[in-house]
Amino acid sequence: MRVVIDTNIFLGACLGTGAANHAVAACLRGQSTPLMGTALLTEYEDVLGRSELFDQCRLTLKERNDLLDIFLSVCEWTRVYYIWRPNLPDEADNHLIELAVAGGADLIVTRNLRDVRRGELHFPHLRMISPEDFLKEI
Repeated sequence: MRVVIDTNIFLGACLGTGAANHAVAACLRGQSTPLMGTALLTEYEDVLGRSELFDQCRLTLKERNDLLDIFLSVCEWTRVYYIWRPNLPDEADNHLIELAVAGGADLIVTRNLRDVRRGELHFPHLRMISPEDFLKEI
């Protein structure tokens, strides 16, 4: 199963929160293949650099970056040649759909279901699900 792991899920894994943590761990165990592209990697790196998000985190900045490196080692790099504009309420989320379509993903795993599902352009094979539902499927 090919998936796009939204930044909010990776952030949750760094913070050690339940289902997000288990969803990233499932990818690391090879239970699904996460896709990665330029826009998503840039977003991951940006979020990991925001120290205020990690005040209560057990992981240091180095450990978070190490986790990202390990996660990247199991990701399939995907180039986005065509820009699909699903016109999501948050323009910054459009890259998730573009990556999923370019890489033939089955799922986008996110906590932002309401916004990601509200695009004007729909792809019938692509589903947006929570990390809890993702864990039920694998």
